[in-house]
Amino acid sequence: MEAMKGAIFDLDGVLVDTAKYHYLAWKKLADQLGIDFTEADNEQLKGVSRVRSLEILLELGGIEKDELEQSRLRELKNNWYLAFIKDMTEKELLAGAKEYLLQLREEGVKISLGSASKNAISILKSLNIYELFDEIIDGTKVANAKPDPEVFLKAAEGLGLKPNECVVFEDAQAGVQAGKSAGMYVVGIGTKENLPEADEVVAGLYQLVKS
Repeated sequence: MEAMKGAIFDLDGVLVDTAKYHYLAWKKLADQLGIDFTEADNEQLKGVSRVRSLEILLELGGIEKDELEQSRLRELKNNWYLAFIKDMTEKELLAGAKEYLLQLREEGVKISLGSASKNAISILKSLNIYELFDEIIDGTKVANAKPDPEVFLKAAEGLGLKPNECVVFEDAQAGVQAGKSAGMYVVGIGTKENLPEADEVVAGLYQLVKS
């Protein structure tokens, strides 16, 4: 952490809790398909792509759909999700998130987003933190979902830094694995029990803000 030149943040569960909106949208789709989908089931979708998330949902229901129908269902879910988040404001930032970003900028650390979300830019603008990022790598810029390290390697490249000069901030196991595979130090947001492979774990970014 002391040698950190670049900080790469996941979005959902690290900077803002959009997971609840994803859950509501997936739940709405599951209900329409007659699939029993719980918050516990939703844990399997954290940190993975929309394509894989739908595959998991269909697997839970024992349902098969062709690619054309899957594409339609993904679009349907995303439209519901966008409707849920359109009124999001800075008040929905997780505790300490903006303060920590401002602290890093003051310390000269470069900041990137490294998220599977394809709606990341609109969310960052809604939260009034878009201008704090030097680079944004989201789901529109990568071919491989976490735990593949592509998103974090592209973020480091975009910041002009080596992987070992960057620290990843992640709340999902797939993201932690991606960060480690990229050769980066990983700070888990959550509990050590849920993120055993992280180099260190904090409950939230607020714990890293200097008083």
